[in-house]
Amino acid sequence: MDLDAVLEESCARDWQTVDPDTVDRVRFAVIGLGWFTRGRALPALTDSDLCEPTVLVSSSTEKAQRVAAETAGADHGITYDEFHDGVATDAYDAVYVCTPNALHLAYVETAATYGKDVLCEKPMERDSDRARRLRDAAVEAGIDLMVAYRMHTEPAVRRARELVEAGYIGDPMSVTGDMSQRLLDRVNPDPDQWRLDEDLAGGGALFDIGIYPLNTARFLLDADPVAVTGKTASSHDAFDEVDETVSFSVEFPDEVYANCYASHNARQSSSITVTGTEGQVRVEPAFFQDQARQLHVSRGDGRATVTLTPVDQMREEFDYFADRVRGSDSIHPDGTHGLVDMRVMEAIYEAAEIDRWISVES
Repeated sequence: MDLDAVLEESCARDWQTVDPDTVDRVRFAVIGLGWFTRGRALPALTDSDLCEPTVLVSSSTEKAQRVAAETAGADHGITYDEFHDGVATDAYDAVYVCTPNALHLAYVETAATYGKDVLCEKPMERDSDRARRLRDAAVEAGIDLMVAYRMHTEPAVRRARELVEAGYIGDPMSVTGDMSQRLLDRVNPDPDQWRLDEDLAGGGALFDIGIYPLNTARFLLDADPVAVTGKTASSHDAFDEVDETVSFSVEFPDEVYANCYASHNARQSSSITVTGTEGQVRVEPAFFQDQARQLHVSRGDGRATVTLTPVDQMREEFDYFADRVRGSDSIHPDGTHGLVDMRVMEAIYEAAEIDRWISVES
């Protein structure tokens, strides 16, 4: 395999199937106007050639209209209740759900009622039963549903997957992945935030950031887990309901194993590595949006490191979704894909409680 050929256009949108100049933009109703939506999602949508935010939905009319007035293309600011009641349905084609996890289902069910396609933040819900109901609502309504895994459109990760698929590192033998940050220092200092509320979040470090190495391992290997084990820990009083730190091992088919770590109370770090019989490919840093990705590749005595031009991960994700909605290719990751992660994470928690390996429901 020619490594130079893979890396020559490392940031190319190899997934793109439609010309933005030949299709209508996908108009989004954006559900939830927290810091992530305002700081990440809305700038990506306004910068896109395939999407635009036209309806903003929040807890109060005042907030929704204020943020709408600050957002190019947003003509409507409505409340959650108004969204459920069908206000402004003619003004959007699809829904982006970015609320606390336990609220996803209700908004997807409403979107399905009005025949609107959905991009839903990960994890899908607070537990696998509600995630299954969410998936089924989309299937029964015949709408497109995508779960927002940014790594599926992150160029560095896509190039790593190409190398694994092409056999450049030989047969995959193991994966290691990690993601950590000091949540209360870097994200939100409030100990009463929803991420620390088990009823709203469903889980802690595993659900919020451990899902990154878990899902990216699945993507790189193009395989689903068959068994898991893990350990959780919490040392800070704020994490009395959810896990602060999690370490887990995942068995994939053909006895390929992934060892992963995530913490909401450790120095910011992220990486993902696949080691094979002939070589290794690593993305580091891997998951945080503002960092330039480096792709490290080795085989035999050869070594190469490529620094990729940073892309707006949210724009890539939104544009991929719009490309699939306006084109004919199917969406991946869909609701069934996202449901696998929910079941795997619940199995990790179960394994942590009884200190053993747990088979994962297929």
